[in-house]
Amino acid sequence: MKLKTIVNGKVYQFKDVKDVLAKANEPKAGDRLQKIAASDETERVAAKVVLSEMLVEDLVENPTVPYEKDEVTRVNLDGMNKKTYERIRRMSIGSLRELILDHKTTNDDLKRISRGISGEVAAGVAKLMSSMDLVYGASKIHKITRCNTEIGHPGTLSYRIQANSTTDNPETIILGVMEGISFGSGDACIGINPVEDNFESTNRIAQKVFEFVKKYDVPTQITVLSHITTQMDAMRRGTPLSMIFQSIAGTEKTNDSFGVTKKLIQEAYQVAFEFGISSGPNLLYFETGQGSEVSVDADEGVDEMTLEARTYGFARYFDPFMVNNVSGFIGPETIYDGKEMIRANLEDHFMGKLMGLPMGMAPCFTNHTPINMDDQQIGTMLLTMAGANFFMGIPHGDDVMLAYQDTSFHDDACLRELMGKKPAPEFHRWLMKKGLMDEHGKLTAMAGDASIFL
Repeated sequence: MKLKTIVNGKVYQFKDVKDVLAKANEPKAGDRLQKIAASDETERVAAKVVLSEMLVEDLVENPTVPYEKDEVTRVNLDGMNKKTYERIRRMSIGSLRELILDHKTTNDDLKRISRGISGEVAAGVAKLMSSMDLVYGASKIHKITRCNTEIGHPGTLSYRIQANSTTDNPETIILGVMEGISFGSGDACIGINPVEDNFESTNRIAQKVFEFVKKYDVPTQITVLSHITTQMDAMRRGTPLSMIFQSIAGTEKTNDSFGVTKKLIQEAYQVAFEFGISSGPNLLYFETGQGSEVSVDADEGVDEMTLEARTYGFARYFDPFMVNNVSGFIGPETIYDGKEMIRANLEDHFMGKLMGLPMGMAPCFTNHTPINMDDQQIGTMLLTMAGANFFMGIPHGDDVMLAYQDTSFHDDACLRELMGKKPAPEFHRWLMKKGLMDEHGKLTAMAGDASIFL
């Protein structure tokens, strides 16, 4: 590997693959906090030059966290298709970028490539891309998955209703669900974050949501985002859940802090297969986001963007129904401002899709950052152009329980109209049957009035 280059008459020497990837990253608060970021724009350009000349095999054979030390590395590399890797291993990262962006390269071409790369390769390619490159590259890739219903079809845009309650009050939650569905949200899933992580809260919420879904025959998925072990216990005890949720990350140390391993996720899939209320075959829901490893001091000295791509290599192994990225949720120590948040979201969406995942996005922010609603809406519109599978739907865009800002039900309707998108097919047919939407995906005069369910 060549680890040095000359820019403006100055020699830039980098230590290893990890150093090149960190210095080539666009500005991120988490990298500055770790003291691994480029010192200035010239050093960043130098790192990008070196990175562009590296081969795919350089990044695969020199993972940022050693294979023998880290389960995420092992899942990334063991989950690769060896024949595809052999075909592209001698390609430079710059050439791989050109291939991805070539207008002749198809969705099927990119799906084949996805099985032959590791997280480090996906991150390396994305670090060489502009914002428009990230949008265009991602827009070419479509990943369709099925739990109870199918999401991810070209021309569709789905939403998860997240009608949380500060007291886990099922009546309050159902009011939010009613409002969301009246605006056409909920085709990705109805997913509630409980305040209390125990069987009682998980079961109480799920039973109430199931009662509503069954009464109105809503074609969707039900999930309660307690810990994976709590959900597994609840499913075994008869709680009506469609799939199992878990946050995951890009290092084994971070996953340890989340209380999750490859073996546990495999067991969770089997529990969902045996006891869940969906046909599958995709029965898992993962949540990720740049900066989670830094926030628990388990980053292993790797930049947060590369760690996020490694997370996708871990997720790919389990073929999930949906993956939701929440870069911007942690706070200014990892994503400082609106520009960093928008860039991180475009990177994450592209990297996830390149690795074959059904990517949903939440360009969100907390109130202790300088990020504002304009930044969030700009990011969401760009991601809609890029072909995100789904976004969140939150009452008024303000999650009163988790205390952060995301897309509202009204934003959801607007995004579909702006881009000419429709809901998932089964859900669209159901909305038309209820008189809430027309055949073209436009909401009717009845839409937005949750009292139709009272």
